[in-house]
Amino acid sequence: MIKRFLCLVAVLMSVPAFADALTDAVKEDYDKHLAGLFDHFHRNPELSTIEHETARRMAMELSLAGFDVTEGVGGTGVVAMLENGDGPLVMMRADMDGLPVEEKSGLENASRAKQIDPITGNEVFVMHACGHDVHITSLVGTARHMAAHKDEWTGTLMLVVQPAEERVIGARAMREDKLWERFGTPDYALAFHVSAGDPAGKITVEEGDAYAGADTVDIIVHGVGAHGASPHAGKDPVLIGSQIVVALQTLVSRELPPRAPGVVTVGSFHSGTKHNIISDRAHLQLTVRNTNEETRKTLLEGIERIAVNIGRAAGLPEDKLPEVIVSNESVPPTVNDAELARRLRNAWATAMGEDAVVDSPPEGMGAEDFPLFTANPDIRSVYWSIGGTPQTDLDAEAAGGPPVASHHSPLFKVAPEPSVTKGVESTVVALKTLMQE
Repeated sequence: MIKRFLCLVAVLMSVPAFADALTDAVKEDYDKHLAGLFDHFHRNPELSTIEHETARRMAMELSLAGFDVTEGVGGTGVVAMLENGDGPLVMMRADMDGLPVEEKSGLENASRAKQIDPITGNEVFVMHACGHDVHITSLVGTARHMAAHKDEWTGTLMLVVQPAEERVIGARAMREDKLWERFGTPDYALAFHVSAGDPAGKITVEEGDAYAGADTVDIIVHGVGAHGASPHAGKDPVLIGSQIVVALQTLVSRELPPRAPGVVTVGSFHSGTKHNIISDRAHLQLTVRNTNEETRKTLLEGIERIAVNIGRAAGLPEDKLPEVIVSNESVPPTVNDAELARRLRNAWATAMGEDAVVDSPPEGMGAEDFPLFTANPDIRSVYWSIGGTPQTDLDAEAAGGPPVASHHSPLFKVAPEPSVTKGVESTVVALKTLMQE
């Protein structure tokens, strides 16, 4: 008993030293290497599925850190492995794609990159408007630290650089490319996301739903074309589509229980070519969010019922009723393993200070394709957030000052140093917690 007590005392006494050493090491690496790497990634974002240069740079960085690197997994995905004796196989994932957004942040290193959008075929500006540059830079910092401190952990570390998260197809593509069959099924899976809505460097972690599930839905409204001056001679798809948009708002407000979250957003409505022509077609694009399968079923079935029957009410024949198309760009909710989330929260508080972890429940219904890594088979996982906005900016917003730009905004920006360094520190602490000898 005395021996066990002395061992515990020794461990507790070593925590501050470990924390200080980790913070100092990561800060030094940031100043010498990671700051420049983040700047490179921020200036040179790439769109989903065509992140070729980003993938090449990540493969080079991880290889130089001492990992065995495989490129081209699920398209542009990169997998880096480092074996270090017996122990668990732990995966850490970072997504790398940018968005078709013109950056207007005013930063000196604002992206001016352009690419041909593989979806539209148009040349567009590209921006890291969701902070994926933080994720991949932190992954490199994690790789360099773990490789340099192999005496402090044991097992096999798998680092996954994922493409096309913004289109929620990258994780599925890597799984379909036999990710687990080729590299092993992890015992644990980890990931984090930088958050513009939280104080820079602060960690938040949920014990349940970290992110919502999402479906991409298209509604094709067929009509009968006519002259704008003779609406009685046609069936106006703009009017029918507008009635559908309004009626869809009743799904969440009247068909879900008041405490059950859900979102139905019509993000796009296109129809017609000229002022005085009634079109014969309208196209609605929706995103639908849920936190469980029952809610998802209610919303998707409701969309179909509303669209089709409004078409009937408008007098459309059965062969011209609205079509509801649910895309395979669908993801389930991201659900953290509650016990594992508590375990890592305690580890972060112990190693990084009690004030390192804050409570900040998500306000929106953002979605992720990370759960496609952790299901079938089920893998214990935790997905956490790292704050990216200085507290002074959040305080100014609360006092009526300039609003903090949201993710996907052309004004989006985060403070790189605390975001990247705390991303590395929190990941290293989590990995060593799970991979202690």
